[in-house]
Amino acid sequence: MNLTLDYHMTGLEVRVPDENLAAVLNMRETPPLDDPVAETREALRRPVAGPPLEELARERRSACVVVSDITRPVPHDIILPPLLECLERSGIMPEDITILVATGLHAPMSEDQLRETLTDNVVDRYPVINHVARNSEEQADLGTTSTGIPIRVDRRYVESDLKVLTGLIEAHFMAGYSGGRKLVAPGLVGVETIEHLHGPKILEHPNATTGVLDGNPLHEAALEIARRAGVDFILNVSMDEDRRVTGVFAGELDRAHRYGVGHVDGMVVATVEEPVDIVVTSSAGYPLDTTFYQAVKGMVGVLDILKEGGSIVIAAGCADGIGSAEFEGLLRKTTDIDAFIECIQQPGVFTIDQWEIEELVKALKKGKVYLYTDGLSDDDVRACLVEPVSSVEVGIARAIGRHGTGATIAVVPRGPYVIPRVRRGQDAAG
Repeated sequence: MNLTLDYHMTGLEVRVPDENLAAVLNMRETPPLDDPVAETREALRRPVAGPPLEELARERRSACVVVSDITRPVPHDIILPPLLECLERSGIMPEDITILVATGLHAPMSEDQLRETLTDNVVDRYPVINHVARNSEEQADLGTTSTGIPIRVDRRYVESDLKVLTGLIEAHFMAGYSGGRKLVAPGLVGVETIEHLHGPKILEHPNATTGVLDGNPLHEAALEIARRAGVDFILNVSMDEDRRVTGVFAGELDRAHRYGVGHVDGMVVATVEEPVDIVVTSSAGYPLDTTFYQAVKGMVGVLDILKEGGSIVIAAGCADGIGSAEFEGLLRKTTDIDAFIECIQQPGVFTIDQWEIEELVKALKKGKVYLYTDGLSDDDVRACLVEPVSSVEVGIARAIGRHGTGATIAVVPRGPYVIPRVRRGQDAAG
């Protein structure tokens, strides 16, 4: 069967042997909104929970609107104009509305990237600022969480009169789902906070995984941090496989986010009857597959449906290379994955981005990973602890060579945007 994987900006046509193909797992078809701008305006007026935004904004002198960076395909051109118009209508002047980019530890966005992501109108009319987690002077000290995590949050956000989070709700391989509280933590926190949020104590917990909120220590910590920093209103959306808006969810932080998660969960969970030998997948294409760091999400996202000792064949553009200098340096030094996990669990041991290697290890421990990319050399791919292949078809052939001619294959064309699960009894969501 010929299939198209999400790959960079173009997609990638691949052929999978019909005799081995067990399932193709896609999002469930959900009708896109006829007029998402109008639906956004309606959500601002009649939120899922809590007062309308215009009511909250009255008598406020300043506002901070938090947005995602370029690694998330948020439809800012749809959701920002109604939101910003609402704030101005409430009496807040454009120069007092700060657009703060929740970069976490990602690189700050360039002027061109800001214009691509937020539109010229927004960049030209409002102050737009990148959060810089590494600058401790820019973070306000808000104490610690109930579990002892230091809370350091961008001072410009904390000191703003009105705090609004925007974002996209999609599956997330650590936090369960993106959106909501995640725009604050890790989006607007300092390195000291991220060190704990992405430390082994949290990430090795079985509930710190895709599609799980209840009992997920990362979700719970992020929610507590966001509440401590203050969140007046959120505006989140869901999108289909063609990146058309299927829902708008606005209002109080937790209730509006949970409502949106319920909608998204019904779209993105796809099941197989039993685990397969081989999973062919992607890292969801541009902008998520621009680095190997981001491509790890595609590998980890399919582990639930992979047999122990199975094979993952993944395609990711990696046009911007491996990732941050810290991530690449640590990855190149890692030769023993068991020793790596043992090392990072020692008190006082921490390197920025170590958590992504920790997630990669989860995939490597379960099976073999073959990577097709035209953004990295074969030597670079091997340095990333996975095996390079010259095409997805070559990767499939090598995997079948490992497992035998009767090997079963599942294909997840859009990678981490879909949550693959093994059907358990009558529970379609696993």
